[in-house]
Amino acid sequence: MALLSYKELAEKNKKYLWHPFTQMKDYLADDPVIIESGQGRKLRDVQGNEYWDGVSSIWLNVHGHRVPELDQAIRDQLDKIAHSTLLGQANVPAILLAEQLVAIAPEGLTKVFYSDSGAEAVEIAIKMAYQYWQHKGRPEKNKFLTMKEAYHGDTIGSVSVGAIELYHQAFSHLLFPTEKVPYPHTYRSPFGDTPEAVLKGSLQEVEKVLQEKAGTLAAVIVEPVVQGASGIIVMPDGYMKGLRELCTRYDVLLIADEVATGFGRTGKMFACEHDGITPDLMTVAKGITGGYLPVAATLTTEKIYEAFLGDFAEKKTFFHGHSYTGNQLGCAVALANLELFRKRDLVNDVARKSLYVQERLETFKEFTHVGDIRQKGLMIGIELVRDKVTKEPFAWEERIGVKVCRRARELGMLIRPLGNVVVFMPPLGSTREELDQMLDILYQAIHDVTEKEVAKRHGTVATRA
Repeated sequence: MALLSYKELAEKNKKYLWHPFTQMKDYLADDPVIIESGQGRKLRDVQGNEYWDGVSSIWLNVHGHRVPELDQAIRDQLDKIAHSTLLGQANVPAILLAEQLVAIAPEGLTKVFYSDSGAEAVEIAIKMAYQYWQHKGRPEKNKFLTMKEAYHGDTIGSVSVGAIELYHQAFSHLLFPTEKVPYPHTYRSPFGDTPEAVLKGSLQEVEKVLQEKAGTLAAVIVEPVVQGASGIIVMPDGYMKGLRELCTRYDVLLIADEVATGFGRTGKMFACEHDGITPDLMTVAKGITGGYLPVAATLTTEKIYEAFLGDFAEKKTFFHGHSYTGNQLGCAVALANLELFRKRDLVNDVARKSLYVQERLETFKEFTHVGDIRQKGLMIGIELVRDKVTKEPFAWEERIGVKVCRRARELGMLIRPLGNVVVFMPPLGSTREELDQMLDILYQAIHDVTEKEVAKRHGTVATRA
């Protein structure tokens, strides 16, 4: 491939590409970062600039870039075959990966259905839950209970069980209706400020809906422990246990969307483990291949699987599938990824490093405009507010999160905001020294934008709270 200059690539980028979750009018007026390569926890652009990968290439990179063991796994599989269909036939890596996923999943999840992305995994879980009740002779159980501000992907089904107005409102007429309850949020909760009050009030809201509508509900879907795209909202301990008990009591399936939280990100292999519960269906993606290739899976129980078994004439087949389902290259690198998890004791290492990061984040609380710091494992969200006492947010038009992330880029780290929440989600394999350097940049970026720029704009003196 001929080498092109930055100017040539930037022109082609602006001419041909439409970027996801990106306002292209703003993007076209800017000078884009164009990544050429990566090594370890850093990315390098075509101009030779290096950046820390501060959000794990959108929450999915595990060990870093150009990991020799993962690179080699793909090369070895290429010497055999790149892809063959999983429709009605099997392949070696898909079989072995399914076995390992069942081995590490919460007890009772015994069947694996592959797809290509987290949204597709959720779509599958929704359809499985819906069809399960048909096979059980309960077709009236065809609705879903979801959480306010939920994000489960961008297919029509996954958007239907999502509830972020900014992302989903434009498609409202395409979606099926759902019941919605508040996600437990200790910083902005109608139930009080203590974890105990939020836990009790939030579960009571779920039970109210279940008492009235369990007879028509197929499933409850939830992002366990951390609600991601809404601003890294961390639920209080015990909520998932309480939710599991309610779903069991009222005979409603529980879908745990572990696309973002799975594979060590929260300090457990899966977030459901924090409360020791097993959902009826669990979706996984992102970290499954270490951030290398698009593989996703929906795991479920024998009870649900067996409801789809029957004679050919009964038409109980789960009529769903994707062209690249169970792709050999993806499954092969996923197997190598899980082997690295074991060899490096990565999940326990994340739990240890998260405590260190928590200590470092204490200094961020000194800033006048840091309202809340939310963390579980190496999932971190820092909410910036105009007024720390009243929790008044910055106006959307001020783009505070965007400005902090832009300053971080200038200082050598790539991150993305969620509105006024700055997200820091480094690769799980990052060393303490690397985390220190990333946190230094994050600290400086927040300081430069909120302590200097905001104070200057409003004619106040920059102080610490």
